[in-house]
Amino acid sequence: MVDTHCHLDFCEPPDGELVERALAAGVTRVATVGTDGPSIGRALATARERAEVVAIVGRHPHETEGFGQADLEEIERAAADPQVRAIGETGLDYYRDRAPRDDQLRAFEAQLELAARLGLPVAIHTRAAEDDTFALLREHSGALAAVILHCFSAPDRLEECVERGYLCSFAGNVTYPKAAELQEAARRVPAELLLVETDSPYLSPQPLRGKPNEPANVVHTARHMAELRGVPYEELERSIEANAARVLRW
Repeated sequence: MVDTHCHLDFCEPPDGELVERALAAGVTRVATVGTDGPSIGRALATARERAEVVAIVGRHPHETEGFGQADLEEIERAAADPQVRAIGETGLDYYRDRAPRDDQLRAFEAQLELAARLGLPVAIHTRAAEDDTFALLREHSGALAAVILHCFSAPDRLEECVERGYLCSFAGNVTYPKAAELQEAARRVPAELLLVETDSPYLSPQPLRGKPNEPANVVHTARHMAELRGVPYEELERSIEANAARVLRW
């Protein structure tokens, strides 16, 4: 199994120990995400040190206040590293509104354009902003290598996602008892568009809910997904590993 989206630098204990625990649980690859300048640096450092880790670099919508050319150039310099496999997480968050919406939109569009120019996939964060997020994706996705909807949360837009070939990455919240709509979406996503993640240290799966999440726990979410889809765990594992290898070049 693979964890296609986590934040190792926000987790405890140190990155190396987390990776070893993931390997022991059967997780072979981990993508760690840098969300601002310092976080990007930490993600790159871990990816350079550990063969099992790759990096995703970008500016989280919460970190976009005053976003400008220098910020975009910082992301582009980081993306030149061969260990960087996608731009993100980028997108829009109108739920917290920790950055002005105009800044979020400017940063999002700039990162979409950068990903298209570099030929990299883009990892998308969207919360309470689906109309604007999906409108910008419709405008730009034709030029993108791939779109990954991180922590998939738009079951009402599943048909559009499938039609446009967006990858849907499910996190631990799909295991929660009240997540009926999300679980139904997880059943219906075509196997070739399916990914799984932890978003560590957030969104621990139900058996570990209330505790900090970590990459090893992606196995709990994947087993729940296999049950939802009515397929053997090994079959789901093969599909997800193949999708991740195709999109993130593992």
